[in-house]
Amino acid sequence: MLIRAQKSAKEPLEKKAKVFQKAFDISEDAIVMLSDTNEMIYANRSLMKLLDLNEDDVGKPLRIKPEIKVKRDWVTLEQLVKENNKGTEEKMQSFLQSELRRDDKDRDVIPINLYIDTFPVGDKPQRWCTIVSIHDLSKEKEKTALNYRHKLTKLPNQAQALHDLTALYSKMHLNDKKLALVLLDIDNFSKLRSIIGYEQANIILIKVADYLDTLAKEHGFSVYHTYHNNFLLVVPDINASKEILSLVQIIQKRLASFYRMEDTRLHLTASVGISIYPDSGSTLNLFDNAYKALNQAENHGFGRVHIYIPSDIQHDYNELILHNEMHEALKKDEFEIYYQPIVEAKTKEVVAAEALIRWNHPKYGIIPPAVFIPLMEKTGFIIELGRYMLEEILRQQKRWELFQFKQIEVSINITLLEIESEGFVENVAKQLQLHQIRPELIKYEITEGSAMISEELTRKQFLALKKLGIPIALDDFGTGYTSFSYLKKFPADVLKIDKTLVDYILTNNEDQRIVKAMIELGHNLGVKIVVEGIENKRMYELIASYGCDYMQGYYFSKPLPVFEFQKLLR
Repeated sequence: MLIRAQKSAKEPLEKKAKVFQKAFDISEDAIVMLSDTNEMIYANRSLMKLLDLNEDDVGKPLRIKPEIKVKRDWVTLEQLVKENNKGTEEKMQSFLQSELRRDDKDRDVIPINLYIDTFPVGDKPQRWCTIVSIHDLSKEKEKTALNYRHKLTKLPNQAQALHDLTALYSKMHLNDKKLALVLLDIDNFSKLRSIIGYEQANIILIKVADYLDTLAKEHGFSVYHTYHNNFLLVVPDINASKEILSLVQIIQKRLASFYRMEDTRLHLTASVGISIYPDSGSTLNLFDNAYKALNQAENHGFGRVHIYIPSDIQHDYNELILHNEMHEALKKDEFEIYYQPIVEAKTKEVVAAEALIRWNHPKYGIIPPAVFIPLMEKTGFIIELGRYMLEEILRQQKRWELFQFKQIEVSINITLLEIESEGFVENVAKQLQLHQIRPELIKYEITEGSAMISEELTRKQFLALKKLGIPIALDDFGTGYTSFSYLKKFPADVLKIDKTLVDYILTNNEDQRIVKAMIELGHNLGVKIVVEGIENKRMYELIASYGCDYMQGYYFSKPLPVFEFQKLLR
C-alpha cells in the first residue's frame, strides 16, 4: 500500500515525492521526507512501523519526537535535521553505529545507522527538502550474536573466546593469580561417529557441552565450543597447575562412564592441552601454546594430558628450516634410536624393547619427537625415516648377535602413511634378507586409532608381514572403538594396554576392573598383553596379579640410548 502524500500547497514537493514512493515503499530502511518547515511529506512503511505512525500523520510535523544518540548525548531528530539543513547541496551526513529511542521516556533503544541528506525543490525562491534514512541494526546484531555461538551446542564459539580473552588478558596485571587455557579434544570422534551415527554423535557433543557448562558454573570458569569435538575451558584465578590437573581428572573420570546407548556404555576419552599464564609464556601466545600442548598430548595416544612449558620446547622451531634439514640430518647421522625396555611380568627380566627416534640437532640440541614427527607426517618424510629406523635397528640386532648379547625383540612404531606407501612390505623383506636377521626379532606396532582408519588395508599389509614371520602389536589398546569382530580379524600377536587406563588404577576400582577384563579378553583371543605406564612398585604388583604377560614404564627404565640400554642386556 502506497502512503500517498496529502494534497497541499506544496505541489512541487508532492510531484517530487511520488517519483520515489515505489522504490522507498519496498525498502527495509525507514525513510521519511521532511519539508523545510519540518512537515512530513512522505514516509514509507518501515518508518510508519518504526515510529508507530499512520496515514493521517503525513503532511503534518512529526508528532513523535524520536531521539538519536550522538556520541554521548541524546538529540531529537528535529534538532539534528535543523543542524544539518544548511540550505546547501553538501554531502550526506552519516551517524553510524548510533542508537534511537522514540522519545526521552522510551526504554527500548534500537541500534541504527542514520543518514540525512538535503536537496532543493520547486522554483525560486529556492526551497529545501530533507530525506532521513534509518537503517535498523537489530537483526544484524542478532545475527552477529548467533555468529558467536556454536550452532549445535549453543555454547560460545572460538570467535567469542578470542574476543573474551583479549579483555581478560588486559586485567591479568591486577592480581598475582594464574590463568589457564584448557583445550579438550574427544578422542577418535570421527570413528565414533561412523559407528554410532551422526545423530547419536551430536547427542554426545550436546551432553558434553551441557556437562562442561554446568561444571563451569560450579567452579567459576568459562567454557567454549571451539571446533567440532574441541572444547576450551578458560580458568582464571588459580594458584598452581595441580588445580587444573585435578579439574581435568574430574572431567576424564566423568567421560569414562559418560554415555550409554541402549545397553552399551561408551568409554570416552579426551586428549587435553593446557597452557598457563605466566608459566607457559606471555598472553600473546597463550592460545597457540594450548594448541601446541594438545598436539603433543595427541601424539602420545588417547586420553593424554600435556601442559605447555617453554622448557619442553626450548626453541621456537622454524618448520620450514626443519623440513629442509631433514634429508641432511639423515646423511649426517643426527637421528638416534633410543630403546625402552619391556620386561617379563613375573621375573622383571628384559625380554624386548620399543625403539623410539630422537633428533640431535646441531643448533637446537635434542628436538622432541612431538615437534618433528607431525611435521614429517605432513610432508611425507616419515616414510623415509621409517625405512632408516628399520635399517638401523637391523644393523644393531646384527651387532648384538656378533658380540653375543642377548637377542631380544625390538618394536617399531609405524604410521598409516608408511603402511599405505608403495613397496612397504617388500622393503621390509628385502632388509631382513640383506642383514640376515630373523624376522621374529622385530615387531611392528600401530595404534588402535590408526589401525581403524583404514581397516582393510592395515589388515592386508599386516597379514603380509605375518607371512614373513614378523609379529604385530596393537598399541594404545582400550582408547579407541575397536569392535570385537575386527579384533578377531586383526592379526595381532600383542595388545598394549594404554597408559591412560592405568594412571589412576591404584585408586579407581573401575579402571582396575577394565584392565583386568582386557587382560582376560586378550588371553581368550590368544594374544599376549603388555601394560604400559608402570610408574611404581605398587602399580607393578597390582597389575602383575592380573596375569599380564609384559610391562613397560619408568618404574623399569626410561628410553635409553643404545650404549646405556646394552648394560641392561648384560
